[in-house]
Amino acid sequence: MLTRRDTLRLLAGAATVGAASRALPAVAGTSGRAAAQVWKVTGKSASSLASFDNTLKAFMQARGIPHASLAVVRKGRLVLARGYNWTENTTALAQPTSLFRVASLSKPVTSAAVMKLVQDGKLSLTAKVAPLLGLSTAADARLASVTVLHLLQHLGGWDRAVTPDPMFADRAVAAAVGGTLPVTQAQIIKYVSGRRMDFAPGTKYAYSNYGYLLLQKVIEKVSGQAYATYVQQKILAPIKIGRMVLGRSAKSLRRSTEVPYFSTKPGSTVLDTTGALVQAPYGGFNLENMAGHGGWLSSAVDLARFTRLYDAAGVLTSASITKTFAKPATGVNADGWYYGLGWMVRPVTGGTGRNTWHDGSLPGTSTLMVRRNDGLSWVVLFDQRDDPSGLGYGDIDALLHKAANAVTTWPTTDLFPAYSL
Repeated sequence: MLTRRDTLRLLAGAATVGAASRALPAVAGTSGRAAAQVWKVTGKSASSLASFDNTLKAFMQARGIPHASLAVVRKGRLVLARGYNWTENTTALAQPTSLFRVASLSKPVTSAAVMKLVQDGKLSLTAKVAPLLGLSTAADARLASVTVLHLLQHLGGWDRAVTPDPMFADRAVAAAVGGTLPVTQAQIIKYVSGRRMDFAPGTKYAYSNYGYLLLQKVIEKVSGQAYATYVQQKILAPIKIGRMVLGRSAKSLRRSTEVPYFSTKPGSTVLDTTGALVQAPYGGFNLENMAGHGGWLSSAVDLARFTRLYDAAGVLTSASITKTFAKPATGVNADGWYYGLGWMVRPVTGGTGRNTWHDGSLPGTSTLMVRRNDGLSWVVLFDQRDDPSGLGYGDIDALLHKAANAVTTWPTTDLFPAYSL
């Protein structure tokens, strides 16, 4: 939640950003920035991995993306750690350790925290969420049957295709609960609990950010700690990750090593009642409320280290890892992929392995984390998700697979120690 000091800084920043967003010119491919971009690459790689550098350069320049970071792991070793920059501001370049909003790549982090509580005997996947969190079931008795497992697998009963995502419905929440902006997580939960559910829990898959807000609250309730504190102490610190923190909405609250975010779509702030016009990444949504499902900041190298959590027993036991990627009771797609516990999973033909991944998307943010069955993993983070080109950002998935398949000689060195990992 915002402190009084944060609020004063936020309001000052909103006025500045609002003025800037109104002045954005429509320059094709640059999201309103000056056209004199320069291509700069930071970090470490090897000449044999040029296909990754070439892919990012072509992708970013076609879309006018200012900053990105990519980390590639092969058989547990970090072999590429890059910051990519297509920008006129060459004094503030993205580095391999630069912080980006990772959006829904936060969900695997939350899932890992839940599984740690389960394996420590403090929580059950079959635990009912409503009594655990004290949620009222008066509006819909079906809420009483929602379990922790339902939330992890997006089987909880909320469908944003039917009822708008409450994590992006701040004004509706405020009006319904008699509050004002900014709304709190408690107000969002009260708002949703007071409405009918979209389907019976456990009967179908429907991706739900709200379900992961509830998981954040479960972690806090069971652990007795703030969500971020528990994650940092029990999940991240044991694997040497010390840079990951929760993000903040306002531009004035950005971390010193955090990249800026760009969008062509301004909107009215939801961080106060002024109605000020802001750039969408800086007040068009409330990032503080999204901690458990979309609020983390991370570098690509730190998330690449996080992917190793699932390579072998350690912080998570073998049993926890197996449960994370197990097939749900319902929700397997026609082409064979499904949502496990915080990860999307596709069994490899023949049943010899699986590919697992998650993507993330917010105004000003597009991210992807992939674990391949052949021992390759990568994380790519962008500080933009829309631009006048009309080109897709999800296209990076297939392009990175193609770049990986083009490599004939892989480095044998490990760059993790160079980044204190």
